[in-house]
Amino acid sequence: MLTLALIGLLGGLITAVSPCILPVLPVVFLAGGTGGKDDDRTKPGSAAAERGADPAPPGSGAAGRSPVLTAPVPNAAVRAPRNRRPYAVVAGLVVSFAFFTLLGVTIISALGLPQDILRYIGLALLVLIGLGLILPPVERILEKPFARIPQRQVNKEGSAFALGLGLGLLYVPCAGPVLAAITVAGARGEISADIVVLTLSFAVGTAVPLLVFALAGRRVAERVAAFRKRARGLRIVAGSLMIVLALGLAFDVTAAIQRSLPDYTSGVQKKIEDSDTARQQLSGLYDDSNKELSRCEDGADELRSCGQAPPLEGIDSWFNTPGDKPVDLKSLRGKVTLIDFWTYSCINCQRAVPHLKDWERAYKDAGLRIIGVHSPEFAFEKKRGNVVSGAEKLGVTWPVALDNDLATWDNYRNRFWPAKYLIDADGTVRYFKFGEGQYDRTEKMIRELLRQADPTVTLPEPTGRAMEDLTTGRTPETYLSNLRIRGYVGTPLADDTPAVYRFPRGPLPLNKLSLDGTWTAGYEHFAAGPDARLAFTYRAKNANLVLAGTGKVTVLVDGRATRTIDVSGSPTLYRLTDDKAPRTARLELRLDEGLEAYAFTFG
Repeated sequence: MLTLALIGLLGGLITAVSPCILPVLPVVFLAGGTGGKDDDRTKPGSAAAERGADPAPPGSGAAGRSPVLTAPVPNAAVRAPRNRRPYAVVAGLVVSFAFFTLLGVTIISALGLPQDILRYIGLALLVLIGLGLILPPVERILEKPFARIPQRQVNKEGSAFALGLGLGLLYVPCAGPVLAAITVAGARGEISADIVVLTLSFAVGTAVPLLVFALAGRRVAERVAAFRKRARGLRIVAGSLMIVLALGLAFDVTAAIQRSLPDYTSGVQKKIEDSDTARQQLSGLYDDSNKELSRCEDGADELRSCGQAPPLEGIDSWFNTPGDKPVDLKSLRGKVTLIDFWTYSCINCQRAVPHLKDWERAYKDAGLRIIGVHSPEFAFEKKRGNVVSGAEKLGVTWPVALDNDLATWDNYRNRFWPAKYLIDADGTVRYFKFGEGQYDRTEKMIRELLRQADPTVTLPEPTGRAMEDLTTGRTPETYLSNLRIRGYVGTPLADDTPAVYRFPRGPLPLNKLSLDGTWTAGYEHFAAGPDARLAFTYRAKNANLVLAGTGKVTVLVDGRATRTIDVSGSPTLYRLTDDKAPRTARLELRLDEGLEAYAFTFG
């Protein structure tokens, strides 16, 4: 549970600094600095101070002055109430985002409300709060629901909390495996203690950077003289900005800005949320159906056989097909099919669409078929009209299936928006890619599958960047995991069971590894048994391996023994080879029984 909370917290932190939440940052910043009815209340005798003061007792001689004066001394300063708007805004955002992500679908379904009602409520709140900053009478109306709360300061921050509630309903962060797990559970009403912990930790993680940003806005407003002197004008600017943001979200203007920005957090998000530990923790939230798909490595540099493609099940409706009729994968045998899991409001998905359009244009006549499986992240993305409109704006012309109950998403054991699965002419999944990037590699796999389906096919030039030369670069990091291993050749792996393996005959190709002797192939590591050997043809200056246990490892390079390594204790990185320049060599390791091997890295 603690590990799950940490994964959620880190996932939330990364999400809160991603380009997907940029539209809300100006609002959060200005909301943090627009405290009170007017920020110039710190001036004794000012109109703002008089409006905010409590009435003095009759005859006290202090009528109109604030009771927070330290003493009845001439020219005494009025003490400004603490501006807690930053905390109220972020608290409201976290509460509404966490609550409605988990329970929104259940509540909407139970009440029979439109799927996008929450989005409309969020937009309406944003407009009302904006009007409240511009027009004080509107703000007083918004604060009335909080009037019965005893603490005066809480009462004053009621509109700030309402602003946070509205932003939480409109908050559409970049989705990774953590948010995917939360969303899927919420959509199905499968709320467990693990999911609640994951949701709360994710929400707290997103709150920290946003709170820092709101506090920065408050600090600027307190310290910069121009802000203090023009507090009224600042409130009008902030209110206008909120109304503009609401209009931009309503008409999808903000998405165009987000699409133009690179996803600078995707790398670190993938490293944390798709790490071995995270995958193991999050996989416990799903069942074991179609486990063969886990044999495929995300973005692998080769085609693999990952089992029969699961059917497209539980689909609500289709569009971009003749008569909006469903597409049966079996009818596409003989073709190469690309299944694209996406959702129309996801910025990462939107940035991937141009590549899909290029591939459909270039390879449709050669036998490529694209099917978009629209698996909604939020309730408003279930509404058919919203999806059709979003697809039209993006130029999506291929068949789209509305996977509103996430049944097909589950069939494919998916965890990302976007995700692309390539199915060969025989209906077998051969490759998948999670998230953005590596479009040239995906295109390379499409071309290979088209040639396998029809060796006589004539293909146009690649549509994207220059294709990667996967044989001249450094050998990539390779995990010894029965779910994440790539480049393995030889006897099929037996999951978590001791088995005898044999090296394949002939030379071992570059970036390929194989086993010999007895091994136990597990999720986190491979455990050596009697006569355990491992061969790996690599290209790099040095090769390294994380090992654990107690024993010796004999290292052979191109058949010649070069060193013996003493292994002792918990998992640690050991240097296997070290050369002055990169070279291609066949590495062979002979491990004592009981040693555990985790991952190769190359430098």
